[in-house]
Amino acid sequence: MNNDFLSVSGLTRHIKRVIDDEPYLQNVWIRAEISNFKKHSRGHMYFTLKDDQSRIQSVMFAGHNRYLKFLPENGMNVLVRGDVSVYEPHGQYQFYVKEMQPDGIGNLYLAYEELKKKLEMKGYFQEDRKRPIPSVPSSIAVITSRTGAAVRDILTTLKRRFPYVQITLLPVLVQGPGAAPSVARAIQQAGEAGCFDVIIVGRGGGSIEELWAFNEELVADAIYNSKVPVISAVGHETDVTISDFVADLRAPTPTAAAELAVPDQRELKEKTAQYRTRLIRSLTEQVEGQKKQLKQYNQSYAFRYPGKLIEQKEQELDRMMEALQRETARLIKSKGEKYNYTLKALQNVHPKHRITREKDHYRMLYDRFMKSTRDYQQEKHESLKKVMYKLDVLSPLKMMERGYSLAYSETGLVKSTGQVNEGDALHIQLEDGRVFAEVTGKDKKGVTMDKRGERNE
Repeated sequence: MNNDFLSVSGLTRHIKRVIDDEPYLQNVWIRAEISNFKKHSRGHMYFTLKDDQSRIQSVMFAGHNRYLKFLPENGMNVLVRGDVSVYEPHGQYQFYVKEMQPDGIGNLYLAYEELKKKLEMKGYFQEDRKRPIPSVPSSIAVITSRTGAAVRDILTTLKRRFPYVQITLLPVLVQGPGAAPSVARAIQQAGEAGCFDVIIVGRGGGSIEELWAFNEELVADAIYNSKVPVISAVGHETDVTISDFVADLRAPTPTAAAELAVPDQRELKEKTAQYRTRLIRSLTEQVEGQKKQLKQYNQSYAFRYPGKLIEQKEQELDRMMEALQRETARLIKSKGEKYNYTLKALQNVHPKHRITREKDHYRMLYDRFMKSTRDYQQEKHESLKKVMYKLDVLSPLKMMERGYSLAYSETGLVKSTGQVNEGDALHIQLEDGRVFAEVTGKDKKGVTMDKRGERNE
């Protein structure tokens, strides 16, 4: 039976899990009014967030509220971001705040960041488009409120540092609904006037709402399109507006803007005195140098005896003319020889001449070859004739013409008596035919004769 009932803590724990798991209740922004604010000694803040119809208990632990730049108080409208959860000991749901901003400033802050991002993407903040401030301006337009500390600081500083500059105050609204159009119109008018070297635009310090005119896109456009360099001097050093990013130069305060706009007359006088001293010393040195040079001229030979100097120069001119003529002739001759040498060299290497030389060489080689061929043929012809003569002399036919004959046995040519015997049949070869015979006898009587080839035939 007891298992059918939940405990209070169990129910509360279940409700807490359900709420913690609901994404819609986590990391949400709430616009509300603070009441029953209490800051614990440990730094935690407890308060109620309410509107006309509801309220919710809230807590902002020290780990989150230590970065707040303001102290929340009862009746303050705020924007808070946090999670909805349940405080189990009391069974009470409450809002756990992680971030808090005063209502109004939060919207302005978001608008500031959006405009800053937009103008940065359009190139309004690029350093290379920003113009330098003239070092010694003659006329300055001051755009700010007619009353207030800012205009007094600017005018006092300008007159103290550089009283020679012409100052024109263009009074405008610096806060409120009409401030931005007023400032933008004044910047445009100052540019169209064409008589100002620098524009100082700004105001004294204040809250973000009071400085908001200088975060308007209308003012940023006016500064961006200004024909005259603009110095932005809005608020204190810690206040940074859109105008500061767009302006050609940002000054941390209105007084600093005046100091950046004009030089210090005392520093200028000191520099002028230094330049004057340097100039006088430089001119004195130049005059002394010129006097010394003039004195040297007066004592020079040319000024004392100009006629003789002219005569010397005449003679020198004659010598130089002669030398020039000789050198000219030498150069002409030298160049002519060089020209002829070059021309000859060119002719030698000309293809036509080379072809002629090669033809002559070829003809000479041909003649030598033909002569050698004829000599060789003649030599061989003579040698052949001698060989033919020898052959003719040694020819058996020729010997037969002279009465010689050749005897053959069955074994071949008979050259010795030892090759035949009596009764052997022989046939004898004569010039005009053969005769057949038989060996009837033989002896050893030989004939004396020279062997062929031993005579010088």
